[in-house]
Amino acid sequence: MPEAKYTADEMMTIAAARMIRNGASCFVGIGLPSAAANLARLTHAPDTVLIYESGCIGTRPTVLPLSIGDGELSETADAVVSIPEIFAYWLQGGRIDLGFLGAAQIDRFANINTTVIGDYYQPSVRLPGAGGAPEIAASSKEVLITLRQNKRAFIEKLDFVTSGGHYTGGDSREKMNLPGKGPTAVITDLGIMTPDETTKELTLTSLHPGVTVEKAIESTGWALKVAPKLATTEPPTETELRVLRDLNERTARAHAGQA
Repeated sequence: MPEAKYTADEMMTIAAARMIRNGASCFVGIGLPSAAANLARLTHAPDTVLIYESGCIGTRPTVLPLSIGDGELSETADAVVSIPEIFAYWLQGGRIDLGFLGAAQIDRFANINTTVIGDYYQPSVRLPGAGGAPEIAASSKEVLITLRQNKRAFIEKLDFVTSGGHYTGGDSREKMNLPGKGPTAVITDLGIMTPDETTKELTLTSLHPGVTVEKAIESTGWALKVAPKLATTEPPTETELRVLRDLNERTARAHAGQA
């Protein structure tokens, strides 16, 4: 079997980047969401306005930030405002088209955990915490989530609900009077899931090239539903791979030796 021309992480990042519309205002989380959002900006969506919760608006980093406090974000931004303004005026004011989040754990209704693994008071792992994710999940017009797919991350019951997706499914989000559609896609290293129109349960709608349905099911901690017409994700183009790899290489050089 010939060696793959791209990695599973590259496929995931590129698939996630493709979902960002040119010109959209995008509230970006650190890590995988940041990589995908900046790849979109450098390829098909140059007019996308990237916003980070530290108050940076319209930022165009040359390398991926280590955190929301990375100086690269403020130095390349169109404007930097206070955190109360970025949340109260921009996010909660309904001005964010797309929220882009990562997670440590996710359940079948796209609720996510970034707080603790295990018991809250005696966790096996204490995670970075909520940050602005609960507000991003609640107030963005649409939410994308990206994370690697395995049974430790895709679980039946979250250890802690940090940010609500579709809560208990059905119209439960609507009953809470939350604005926006909530999560519209979960992009993993195996494929893409979208919520069922009625139940809001995540359903596998696309597999990345070379991935089997069995692998996706085995990597999910609940009985994963599969769409009757399962699509295959378009593989990365040479341009997408080149731009992503250049971005990652610049980032590695810039952060070499930094904690």
